[in-house]
Amino acid sequence: MSKLTDLPKRILIGRALRSDRLGETLLPKRIALPVFASDPLSSVAYAPGEVLLVLSIAGAAAYQYSPWIALAVVVLMFTVVASYRQNVHAYPSGGGDYEVANTNLGPKAGLTVASALLVDYVLTVAVSISSGVENLGSAVPFVVENKVLCAVAIIVLLTLMNLRGVRESGKLFAIPTYVFVASVFAMILWGAYQGLVLDTTMKAPTADFDIKAEEAGLAGFALVFLLLRAFSSGCAALTGVEAISNGVPAFRKPKSKNAASTLALMGLLAVTMFCGIIGLALATDVKMAEDPAHELLKNGVPVGDGYVQNPVISQVAAAVFGDGTFFFVLLAAATALVLFLAANTAYNGFPLLGSILAQDRYLPRQLHTRGDRLAFSNGIVVLSGAAALLVWVYGADSTKLIQLYIVGVFVSFTLSQTGMVRHWNRHLRTEKNPAKRRHMIRSRAINAFGAFFTGLVLVVVLATKFTHGAWVALLGMVIFYAVMSAIRRHYDRVAEEISAPDEPSDDSVRPSRVHAIVLVSKVHRPTLRALAYAKLMRVDKLEALSINVDPSETKALRAEWERRGINVPLKILDSPYREITRPVVDYVKGLRRESPRDVVSVVIPEYVVGHWYEHLLHNQSALRLKGRLLFTPGVMVTSVPYQLVSSEKARKRARKRQNWVAPGSVRRGLVDERPRDREPAGE
Repeated sequence: MSKLTDLPKRILIGRALRSDRLGETLLPKRIALPVFASDPLSSVAYAPGEVLLVLSIAGAAAYQYSPWIALAVVVLMFTVVASYRQNVHAYPSGGGDYEVANTNLGPKAGLTVASALLVDYVLTVAVSISSGVENLGSAVPFVVENKVLCAVAIIVLLTLMNLRGVRESGKLFAIPTYVFVASVFAMILWGAYQGLVLDTTMKAPTADFDIKAEEAGLAGFALVFLLLRAFSSGCAALTGVEAISNGVPAFRKPKSKNAASTLALMGLLAVTMFCGIIGLALATDVKMAEDPAHELLKNGVPVGDGYVQNPVISQVAAAVFGDGTFFFVLLAAATALVLFLAANTAYNGFPLLGSILAQDRYLPRQLHTRGDRLAFSNGIVVLSGAAALLVWVYGADSTKLIQLYIVGVFVSFTLSQTGMVRHWNRHLRTEKNPAKRRHMIRSRAINAFGAFFTGLVLVVVLATKFTHGAWVALLGMVIFYAVMSAIRRHYDRVAEEISAPDEPSDDSVRPSRVHAIVLVSKVHRPTLRALAYAKLMRVDKLEALSINVDPSETKALRAEWERRGINVPLKILDSPYREITRPVVDYVKGLRRESPRDVVSVVIPEYVVGHWYEHLLHNQSALRLKGRLLFTPGVMVTSVPYQLVSSEKARKRARKRQNWVAPGSVRRGLVDERPRDREPAGE
């Protein structure tokens, strides 16, 4: 079985890495940017479109408000980036928002932030992949016709890439990310040159369309509400900003400085591209609608169900570069690819946060350990499964999924920045150095403004998106919170229960006697070996136990027992319902009731086979019995193995394979350096 699984595993994820090579996986800034910032950088491919989609409810005339919405998003982005630069310097251990909230606001706030982040990371994968499939579908019809299948396949591919390790996956992601950024900047510059210098009229494919407004002539509170909803949709551009503060340990030294520099560069690139695309969308007269089949009109007639609405970035590229040109295709491919890879932000944030939560006993311990490639493999697999489930439930529709988005982001933003204010207040009470105090006061002011602004945005997001799907994200956060709280209570209860007391207890008192029972079905070699082993235990009482299911077989067993003169008493238990497990368990419990201070040792002979399918044919009764006896206090279960010929053949095959250095053998050590069993003479 090991041979069947090891080779494909090595082919897919590569050689296993030694623990002492963890330092080699640390990231320089040029790789860290695409690894941790691919989500906010790629969000410019759909965030401008979400703004225009919401504004289209009031008709194309409402597009005039999009520059002001873009300005508000820019101010928010710079505020969040400046705030998180304080975070990475103050908390470089990788806990990010969770550590800040947990340390300064208490465990409940920390768990709330963790729940929000876990939900947001899952949504990041689902939204990015779905949006990427839609962008690719504009050029490849098969993709848009099989959106769910293609999205799940890409999630599987990303999972395998991330299982190969952070540094290796980062190298794969770097080129597409930089090509995307360069292509968008080229589009913005070339579009600005054509419009401002050459005075060229650029028209998007939808420029001649009209929008049938759902709510024409909005004014007053209704208009304000619509603008706030559009702003909350545009805030999707900020998703993933927190990932850098969670991933500080993955940076090369000086970790905090490199993380802060990467944050600043990411913010500058993201807002420039976001504003540039919004500006070009207005200049090229892009039209978007939430229900394009009925709300987009061509010559006064709805375009119909056969119309496929391309993203804003694709329409702008068609207007600037020309539909079908080399640069249009390059940008379309780079956009689709970087949207797929944007999920990598979550693939780095979710497993690391899961490891920290597992260390704090809020998640299963399995999420704390690193896999073969020094990545948190179990966390990667859990994230992939949850994202694939969301994609399937929502049909890989990014417009539906994005309504669930950004709620968790701003919950973590707000609590994290509030925690940072408490952090600076605590340090200011003890700091006497004037220069350091000035720095702390300045940092506190930045975090205080960040807490106020992000808290205000959180209220806006909840008010405008709650009925459009945000309630699902809140429900997910509540479920995560409840599950993690339950896991922590379980671990705490178990730790308290198994903690060794200072004074002597029943666990350290020697049992009065040991009553050993050897289970017997027939007199054969495994039985004789188990009896011989039980005699060496020097127990107070030893007996053999058999279950009478077939009277003729039981009679033959008793006759063979007496013929051989085995000097161990044989006890036969009747089983009128032909059960094997229940009579043994009842008998053992009866012994415990008679002598509570005695220990019962149950010895079970078992076959050792060499093929996986042979396990289905043997030892099933032993497995069931051991499972039942585990819940019986004062009972010890001992397995006495007996190796069949097939197991010996398997051992010889394993020895032959030792001469072949399999990929990943580094984890086991070099073959020549490992001690080998001596071959018996004549073998």
